[in-house]
Amino acid sequence: MTTANDREAVQELERAREEILKQISKIIVGQHKVVDELLISLLSRGHCLLVGVPGLAKTLLISTVAKVLDLKFSRIQFTPDLMPSDITGTEVIEEDQSTGRKTFKFVRGPVFANIVLADEINRTPPKTQSALLQAMQEHQVSAAGETHHLDEPFFVLATQNPIEQEGTYPLPEAQLDRFMFNLWVDYPSEQEEREIVRSTTSAYQAELNAVLNADQIIALQDLVRRVPVADNVIEYAVKLVRATRPSDSLSPDFIRDWIRWGAGPRASQYLILGAKTRAILDGRPTPDIADVENVSFPVLRHRILPNFNAEAEGVSVNQIIERLLKEVKVQ
Repeated sequence: MTTANDREAVQELERAREEILKQISKIIVGQHKVVDELLISLLSRGHCLLVGVPGLAKTLLISTVAKVLDLKFSRIQFTPDLMPSDITGTEVIEEDQSTGRKTFKFVRGPVFANIVLADEINRTPPKTQSALLQAMQEHQVSAAGETHHLDEPFFVLATQNPIEQEGTYPLPEAQLDRFMFNLWVDYPSEQEEREIVRSTTSAYQAELNAVLNADQIIALQDLVRRVPVADNVIEYAVKLVRATRPSDSLSPDFIRDWIRWGAGPRASQYLILGAKTRAILDGRPTPDIADVENVSFPVLRHRILPNFNAEAEGVSVNQIIERLLKEVKVQ
């Protein structure tokens, strides 16, 4: 790290991470990997797309994370009739009681929060999706010709249900690319499920303590940017992403056979940011290649588009990434 203060901040963060996991586990059973990946994305100034079947406590997990980090939380239930102004806010006419003059006043929408849960984002038309995606990219919204800045930190978590496809508007690849991570929320183990049933059907109410606040999170996001990265780690991240592109001369044969489109440069950036954040969460001053490999699944799985051959052969995106990690090496 560049200064003694930065090294001290890394040690503090390592302790804070343990306390965050401890607090969240009072409400959420298991899902430690997902919580870690949410923290990595938040500290990298990224956004997350959570994919999982209904009933896996995705909403509860995110609202719990917001409480433990002492951040303002809002939830938007995406429906086919949702309008862009339902997300960003709208202008209303207000009358001054003393003068009788009428003026327009901007009423902020639910996007004005630190953590925004976009529930079932693929259930709303593209026009409404794009209102949220502008906020994600620019951390501001435009209404009636005026720009309104969002509070920092600003973190969007969108959920998708992978099984019901009727009445949905799938996110286009360009919009999927705005999400740093695509996280799979899986079924709990048998032991975890027993614990979930035991705790949720009793009268016990857990008390949560806030571990970090908004100002501390902003300082940690700045710290991530200052983490040094060795040239060979950057070289590996770029090589891995370029290998996903069928048009690249150095991509393996199986990529040309199975992939229609590969990942863009944003994937390389997120691999490095994710690796940096993972390193300092572990209390290490700089990331290595193992950190890049660790974040490669959530970074790449929504940026690789398999072709008909892959689907016909039953090859999943995860299997393609696994094979890539075995084949791509840095000299």
